[in-house]
Amino acid sequence: MKIKLHLGIILLSVSLLTAAQCGKKTQILVDGSSTVYPVTEAVAEEFRNVDSSVNVTVGISGTGGGFKKFCHNETDISDASRPIKSGEQEKCSANGVEYLEIPVAYDGLAVLTHKSNDWAQELTVAQLKQIFQAESPAQTWKELNAAWPDEKIRIYAPGQDSGTFDYFSETILGKESKMRNDATFSEDDNMLVTGIAGDKFAIGFFGLAYYEENKEKLSLVKVVNPASGQAVEPNLETVKSGQYAPLSRPIFIYISKKAAQRAEVRSFVDFYLEKVGVLVKDVGYIPLDQNIYTKNAAEFKKFN
Repeated sequence: MKIKLHLGIILLSVSLLTAAQCGKKTQILVDGSSTVYPVTEAVAEEFRNVDSSVNVTVGISGTGGGFKKFCHNETDISDASRPIKSGEQEKCSANGVEYLEIPVAYDGLAVLTHKSNDWAQELTVAQLKQIFQAESPAQTWKELNAAWPDEKIRIYAPGQDSGTFDYFSETILGKESKMRNDATFSEDDNMLVTGIAGDKFAIGFFGLAYYEENKEKLSLVKVVNPASGQAVEPNLETVKSGQYAPLSRPIFIYISKKAAQRAEVRSFVDFYLEKVGVLVKDVGYIPLDQNIYTKNAAEFKKFN
C-alpha cells in the first residue's frame, strides 16, 4: 500500500513538473531609456498577443543604466535615447558583447513650463543655456528678459543616467559645460510632470511623447531654430523635417549578437521592425521613413 502511495506521489510530481516545464516561458530582457520604453513596451504587448510562450520584460533604468547592464551581458536588448558612448563601447568590447544599433523612431525634446506661464512662450538656445548651465545661471526670469517676472526659476530635469539628459546637455550646454546642480532630477518623467505642473515659475524638459500624454497640465515652449531664426513648436512634422532644431533626435534599440542567436529574440526583433513604424504614432513618437525600417530589417537578418 505504501509502495503504491509513494509511486502515486512520484507520478504526480513528475506530471506536475512536466506541466510546469511545458508552461514555462522563454525570457527576453530589455532595459534602458525611459523615453524609448513606451515604444518597446507597445511592441512587446503586441508580440505577447502573437506568441504567449515568450515573456518580454521591459525595464526603465535610463540609457546609461541600460548600457551598464547590456555591456555586462545582463540584458538582450538595450533601449537608448542617444548613441552608445565610447566608454560604453569599450566596456561591451571588454566583456565580449557585440551588438547591432538600430534607430526606431524620431523624438523631440520638449521644453515645458507651468500652464499659467504666459511670458516664456518661446526661448532661444542662448536663453536655454543661461537657464540650465551650472556656471552663472539665470536665477530669475527677469534676468532673461526685463519684462518677465522677478521670480526664481526652478528647474526640473531627467536623471543623469538618462540619454535625454545627455542629449540636452550636449546640444544646449555644449560638451564642456555642466548642468546646474540645484535642479530637481528624476528618472521618472511623471515626477517631472508633477513638479512643473505644480510650480508656476518652473521649467523643465523631457521627451515630446510625455508632453502629449500631459498636454492639459503643461505649456509647451517654442524653441528658436538657430539657422532660420524662427520659433518652432515640436510636433510630428517639425521633428521629422528637422525644423525643430536643435532638439530633434533619433532613438534606438541595441541588440546583443549573443541574444540574436536565440530564435525568440530574432522573432521579437523581426516583429519589432515590422510593426514599430505604425506603433510609434500610437505612443506619441515620429516614425522613420519606411525604407529605413526595411533596410534595418535586412541588416538584422545578416546579424548572427
